[in-house]
Amino acid sequence: MNHDSYGIRLTDTADGRNSASMLINKMYAWRGYAGTHQFTDDPNRITLTATDKGDVVGTLTIGIDSPIGLMADQIFKEELDAHRNAGARLCEFTKLAFDPSVRSKTSLANLFHLAVIYARDIHHCTDIVIEINPRHRRFYERMLGFRQEGELKTNPRVDAPAYLLRVNFEYVTEQIRKFGGTFSADPDAAVADKSFYPYFFSPREERGIINRLLRMDEHHA
Repeated sequence: MNHDSYGIRLTDTADGRNSASMLINKMYAWRGYAGTHQFTDDPNRITLTATDKGDVVGTLTIGIDSPIGLMADQIFKEELDAHRNAGARLCEFTKLAFDPSVRSKTSLANLFHLAVIYARDIHHCTDIVIEINPRHRRFYERMLGFRQEGELKTNPRVDAPAYLLRVNFEYVTEQIRKFGGTFSADPDAAVADKSFYPYFFSPREERGIINRLLRMDEHHA
């Protein structure tokens, strides 16, 4: 997972959470979103950070559904309950921020792919949901296969409009099986312009990461 001093890790220290919060606040202020974004010690929330030469350059938080619900329940509870009632085990990806000076699609894809592995293989989730600003919707739909759920609403946490998008892990897994690792194998592959999945780890790399994480999980159990 290391590429020249670039790495991704689970943030489980106060310093790591503060670094991630600082990046989130910087990125959200730049986009004009309100609010201060602090990370909590909620056991149902997992924060991953991408670092480059020791600096946090990207962060993503995974929320695992639980009796207290997800952040998206604040405005999209009806839509989420419909999937819960159908047997889905939901997770949400929140607080995604990436330093724009790090212009590597592969770095962002690695962070996203690791979050997929945590949610799907460690926590056995079936679907990812995200609340997204309308201007980012096309990227998630076209490049990652998310689909809109319900109508546009106002997210009071950031005082901005939000769509709820969802993608099933069966679809994500199939795309990784087909395209994962193909960009590094063939950077000229035209499909990379139409999908984000060629920038993900290859299926072989993915299997190695899953096995390492499962061993770590057993060790900490």
